[in-house]
Amino acid sequence: MPHKLRKTRWKRGTRTCGYGRVGQHRKTGTKGRRRPGRHKHLWTYVLKYEPDYFGKHGFKSPKSKGREIAEINIGDIEDIIRRLEEAGKLEERDGLPYLDLKALGYDKLLGMGELKRPVVLSVPSFSRKALEKVKAIGGKILSPALEETSEVGEMELG
Repeated sequence: MPHKLRKTRWKRGTRTCGYGRVGQHRKTGTKGRRRPGRHKHLWTYVLKYEPDYFGKHGFKSPKSKGREIAEINIGDIEDIIRRLEEAGKLEERDGLPYLDLKALGYDKLLGMGELKRPVVLSVPSFSRKALEKVKAIGGKILSPALEETSEVGEMELG
């Protein structure tokens, strides 16, 4: 059961209040429980260990946090075509292998690597280099991005 008087109250008149010889338990105190003194007696600590403790440090827009684009390179298309052929799931359009990259989980086609045969690709967006490589090999790209920039959505590239 708690008692009414704190230690300092019932030790009144005892000279050292239970802390031994005179002078013990004086002077020291604490540096504080949280982070006080960073602009005062702990300034050297801030300079050495946390130089970015003070000041503004930027802001990340919540809109941009969730936006990630799944990308695929042209060099990986050949491998996907081979795996779909082995499984017997490869579609053909206009006599060429057809891949719907959006259905496969990709949002953008990039131009790194080489494509060995012409293909028809359906993809939401692509790089200029990827477009040039598909065009050079004799393939097609079906894309909403092409609908916005040209008068037809299906653009012959070969």
